[in-house]
Amino acid sequence: QVQLVESGGGLVQVGGSLRLSCAASGSIFSINTMGWYRQAPGQQRELVANINSGGSTNYADSVKGRFTISRDNSKNTVDLQMNSLKPEDTAVYSCGADGVTYSRGGLRYTGHYWGQGTQVTVSS
Repeated sequence: QVQLVESGGGLVQVGGSLRLSCAASGSIFSINTMGWYRQAPGQQRELVANINSGGSTNYADSVKGRFTISRDNSKNTVDLQMNSLKPEDTAVYSCGADGVTYSRGGLRYTGHYWGQGTQVTVSS
């Protein structure tokens, strides 16, 4: 079975920084895209940033220039460095992995997985 475990959320003041980390575990052969999503109360979940196995990145306009996503394919980890945080960045941040190819019972499967989410609160 594949699991994504996030860490690094918390409370920070406006202008501060946080680093989120996500590690995928299981009998994983490869992961196509890993990314971070967020959902604020009363709002839909939105993509924050993602990165594919080749290192190509994609950012939401609202975080460009402030957030940086990085990935270690050998460890199946993805990090999100968040700088110059604003109150509107407050949300539950979740790690997502797409195109996860793994083995179970001698067979290969491919699926999409989510982490449990971590709270990020930016106080003014």
